[in-house]
Amino acid sequence: MPNLIVYTDLDGSLLDSTTYSYEAATPALTALREQGIPLVLVSSKTRAEMEPLRQRLDHRDPFIVENGGAVFVPPGLFDFPLERMRTRSPYQVIELGLPYHMLREVLKQIEDAVETPLQGFGDLSVESIMQMTGLPHADATLAKQREYDEPFLLQGPQALIEEVCRQIVTRGLRWTRGGRLFHLMGENDKGEAASVLLRCYHRQQRMSGQAERIETVGIGDSINDASLLAMVDYPILVQKPDGSYDSDIHLSGTIRAAGIGPVGWNEAVLELLAQVS
Repeated sequence: MPNLIVYTDLDGSLLDSTTYSYEAATPALTALREQGIPLVLVSSKTRAEMEPLRQRLDHRDPFIVENGGAVFVPPGLFDFPLERMRTRSPYQVIELGLPYHMLREVLKQIEDAVETPLQGFGDLSVESIMQMTGLPHADATLAKQREYDEPFLLQGPQALIEEVCRQIVTRGLRWTRGGRLFHLMGENDKGEAASVLLRCYHRQQRMSGQAERIETVGIGDSINDASLLAMVDYPILVQKPDGSYDSDIHLSGTIRAAGIGPVGWNEAVLELLAQVS
């Protein structure tokens, strides 16, 4: 079992926010692989979106989809049955989020309550998603294959935004905001999903007779990464494209990476590995 686990957001962190390339982070990715340190991908992306990326990365560790909606675990990683698990070939899946159709129904209820159209991904064409996100056609198609999280457009006066968020909370659900969109989800978030997975690693460690503490790293760039950054030992915040840091994140001990997206990701990971190794 590892003594260090790295959790990372994708868009704007490991991946460039414009080109979606991870090339600038290659040295750190290589170092993690050589040292046998798990890299857990934690994203608002769907499983369908993340699998091609995992193939390009030769990624074999667990990954977390749709803002903590589910944890996908490669078979054989843990020597015990996982709680709330169902098998979806080839993975064991810990489902934490609500089914997508329920989120769609709630979004329509809120739309009626605030008397303002709220367009979710389920309402948008692939072409509209391409324009909104900059994704190519194939990736935008994969982004529509949602299971646990509904991204939606929310524009207008601050009072409207606050009322929509209040409507979500009063229904016992959660919301977050990514780079371009708001997200409606169940009682899950990135941090909770990461904690569930960490407990699995701890249990496996105990079963293996190991006593060393597992330390955790979390890397993100925006407010929807706050729950992840809050649960790790080493929270790392990378710069946004304009060189700024997300002003909504206020966590003590946060490491501010000196670089935008994957450039900062690479430097921060290499520097941290040098300190903890």
